[in-house]
Amino acid sequence: MAQAAVAFLGTRLAGGIVSGPAGAGILPRELEWVPGAHPLPDWRSVHAARRALDRAAEASRNDELLLVLLSGGGSAMLALPAPGLTLDDKRATVDALTRAGVPITELNIVRKHMSGIKGGRLATTHIVRSLTLAISDVHIPQDDPATIASGPTVADPATFTDALRVVRESGAVLPSVVVAHLERGAAGEIADTPKPGDRRLSRSEFVVIANRRTAMGGAMREAQRRGYDVRLIEHPVHGEASHAGRAFAEQGLTADAEVHPTCVIAAGETTVAVKGKGRGGRNQEFALGAAEPLARPHHGVVASLGTDGIDGPTDAAGAIVTSATVSQASAWGVNIHDVLARNDAYSVLAKLDSLIKWGPTFTNVGDVHVLLTAP
Repeated sequence: MAQAAVAFLGTRLAGGIVSGPAGAGILPRELEWVPGAHPLPDWRSVHAARRALDRAAEASRNDELLLVLLSGGGSAMLALPAPGLTLDDKRATVDALTRAGVPITELNIVRKHMSGIKGGRLATTHIVRSLTLAISDVHIPQDDPATIASGPTVADPATFTDALRVVRESGAVLPSVVVAHLERGAAGEIADTPKPGDRRLSRSEFVVIANRRTAMGGAMREAQRRGYDVRLIEHPVHGEASHAGRAFAEQGLTADAEVHPTCVIAAGETTVAVKGKGRGGRNQEFALGAAEPLARPHHGVVASLGTDGIDGPTDAAGAIVTSATVSQASAWGVNIHDVLARNDAYSVLAKLDSLIKWGPTFTNVGDVHVLLTAP
């Protein structure tokens, strides 16, 4: 996105900052590069957030357009703790809520109310004219501007009371200072995030330029080119990853493959309630969840992958399972249900040589799931 912006704007570009995954290659010299941390922020995320606010202040003084390019992961890449909170407080909170399986929309409600830059504050700390171009990894609600990267340039309809509700319903144990901060906000002792209708955001525009349907469309065209009959599941996939994987396989196997090979494509973002101490990611658990339905008398293959090339805290993008996966695992004394209970999908999928590894793609529209069946 940064390279495209520089190529398009040329000499009109006054400078900028980019925060993203390490190893993103050669970036234009006109831009300041800060390697970002994901899924948990670190000191580089704080530095990037402060530099972004500096850029916003400069644009405000000069009445320049602040161009904001957002992709999935922005909540971790730009992280500035609210007054009274520390980076460790934010990290511990995000980690606890993620492990509790809190959906991204609700997780970002809490993030915005712990932040000095999210929830519209990038555009309102210094009143600025801004254009945000976003690649969306948010599916429920579809492409919600307030959720993508926690909405640094748009109004936030959620409140401190909403954030406190998310925390309490999750059952997660958070740092006491974070709970106290949210309680003070809910009591009106801390100013809430900018709300819809806030005049400070009257010159801020937001456009989604790509989303999960973009990836699904690309997969569909390639499958058709290869001779598959294609069926798209329009509703975004969500819920516990392994359960969603089973449901996807069961639904996809009802496709008519008696005459032609069939390809079923879905996309979304699942969650994992971490209860074990193993290693894995939501796409790996999704794939293992799909393995059992495939083991019945079928000729099927399921792939589940993160479009950013990163699945959980691993070096895999996801995994592929086939009709033989369950029997292969059983031959090695591996019970897939036990593996999922330990949240240790990575180890068994590595043993089965079933992991997808292609490294960071430097974009993110969520997860894509593909089922292939043959006559």
